[in-house]
Amino acid sequence: MTFAMNTGAARTKIDWARSLFGANFLLLVIIFLWWAVSTAGWVSRVFLPSPQATWASLVEGVTDGDLLAFTWATVSRMLLGWALASLLGVALGAVIGLSSTARAYMQPTLEFIRPLPASALLPLAISIFGLSPAMVLSVVAFGAMWPVLLATVHGFASVPAQLQEVARCLQLSRMAYAFKIGLPNAMPDIFAGMRLSLTVSLIVSVVGEMIASQPGLGQAILLAARSFRASELFAGIVLLGLIGFASSALLAVFEKRLLKWQKS
Repeated sequence: MTFAMNTGAARTKIDWARSLFGANFLLLVIIFLWWAVSTAGWVSRVFLPSPQATWASLVEGVTDGDLLAFTWATVSRMLLGWALASLLGVALGAVIGLSSTARAYMQPTLEFIRPLPASALLPLAISIFGLSPAMVLSVVAFGAMWPVLLATVHGFASVPAQLQEVARCLQLSRMAYAFKIGLPNAMPDIFAGMRLSLTVSLIVSVVGEMIASQPGLGQAILLAARSFRASELFAGIVLLGLIGFASSALLAVFEKRLLKWQKS
């Protein structure tokens, strides 16, 4: 029996190692190709630093430079804009999703505003708020709100007819129906919209920092590009990738725990 348990544990470790390698295979291939191209000198080091130089700049920037402060500025701006976008998106989406009349009247307007890129509204935001952190935050919240808003509308509008009939039989008020039936039904859609919104908030934060000269990774990357400091530029890009991956993974874990009841 002990032998069987040891064998099972060994197989579990092997399967875990294979899964980890398979999940990161493409990333390893990209890093290898990056190393091969930079080492062979096919592209000038002025434009394509080696992975080693990028890692050295990343470590130096975090330990001795301002890269850590820039990272915190970008992350805080991204999270605050995403939080505002999520609150506004869920609130407005619930109001629109609960009312077929509101959907009929507001759908054309939503479809008109939704495709507008958030970066195109930067001049308008600058004219209102000036070159300030509030300007970037407003653009981030606007750009990140739409995935949550549309997902929430779909979630509330797609409540099964059986549940709607149950609500009528129980004579639930509109508020009780929204919290007890509409919101639980819409949660998977809301989280799907929030995951997309988180990515949008990071992208718009970086673009806003570049255009409005606000402290953050966007500004750091732009200054590194203008100064031809390729290793620092790539270090900032790597940090942005890590921020996006970590934030998406944390949100996925939270979603899995919060929606555990759906699997029961």
